[in-house]
Amino acid sequence: MNGNFTFHNPTRLHFGENAMAFLADELAAFGPTVQLCYGGGSIKKNGIYDQVVAALKAAGKTVVEDGGVMPNPTLEKLLDGAAKAKANNVDLILAVGGGSTIDYAKAVSVSAWCEEDPWQKYFTRFEEPTCRLIPVGSVLTMVGTGSEMNGGSVITNHAANLKVGKVFGPAVFPKFSILNPRFTLTVPRRQMVSGIYDIMSHILEQYFSGTDDNTSDYIAEGLMRSLVVSSRAAVKNPENYEARSNIMWTATWALNTLIAMGKSTDWEVHMLGQAVSALTDATHGMTLAAVSLPYYRLIKPYGLRKFARFATNVWGVSADGKSDDQIADEGLAALEAWMREIGVAMNITELGATEAMIPQLVKATFRLNGGYKQLTEEEVAEIFRQSL
Repeated sequence: MNGNFTFHNPTRLHFGENAMAFLADELAAFGPTVQLCYGGGSIKKNGIYDQVVAALKAAGKTVVEDGGVMPNPTLEKLLDGAAKAKANNVDLILAVGGGSTIDYAKAVSVSAWCEEDPWQKYFTRFEEPTCRLIPVGSVLTMVGTGSEMNGGSVITNHAANLKVGKVFGPAVFPKFSILNPRFTLTVPRRQMVSGIYDIMSHILEQYFSGTDDNTSDYIAEGLMRSLVVSSRAAVKNPENYEARSNIMWTATWALNTLIAMGKSTDWEVHMLGQAVSALTDATHGMTLAAVSLPYYRLIKPYGLRKFARFATNVWGVSADGKSDDQIADEGLAALEAWMREIGVAMNITELGATEAMIPQLVKATFRLNGGYKQLTEEEVAEIFRQSL
């Protein structure tokens, strides 16, 4: 294992069917005014909203409502939420929902008291906050992003045709997160499947980098094997609590920075997928699925030994009498078969993208250098063509 690093994750997690019982203790540590962030209102239909509000009222909190957070939070929504947080001098932002809502809450946290343009500071120059921060807590209702235990925040700027992620340091991580797997049972099947592929993509983005013998890769392989088993069980029976709880826990560990330790990490699939989302507003996990296979087939020759290892250690591909190239191909075929089995999007056409959009998609794609190959603009365009 090469390199030097510091691992620090300050988020306190409460996991299990009784996790909500710990919300009262967490709320006691913060001031009287709480900005309650949530999405389109599903938490009001399934009763989670009532549970959270009851806990807030029992704790004597004044609640500032901030609903309507969209699946791909926009800059306009961020600015509105930040203004609301500042005007009410809120002491805590409580995000109830999935990754988009938690991403949004973090962006509000760093923007409310920011004296500069938040988009320019955080999502263009990628700077760290220097202003007063508002603490964030979360009650997770949909799994996939790992946002409940990391500093990631993704915001969409429709005027610029950009969807940009900023990874903030530990000061912006949620102070606490409530993870009750039963809350995820209310999520529609397509959202569940999208979240499952998001988890897989997070692991792959970190796994497909580096050439050393790294402990993080062994952990990643175990997480992927667990996810494959649990996803099959959950697709067969979405009410399977054990499967859904395993998926929830895997999602957290997939992106709480642990398996990135000692790794350069790739993240190009996310750059490609976010470009698609910026232009189509398609669901995040589905955009990742739609571009993954063309990307991995293109970079496979540059990280061939890792792709062969992926095939044998994650998918059980036999290496007997085969070249690394043949083994790697079988591994990607196994990945594709699993993707089709669980029902993710296999092309960007079904997500609303067209061939005419390719120049805009290329322009909206950040080209990174943490993986096995930094893409050229022509290669980015070809990946999108292969993804149609």
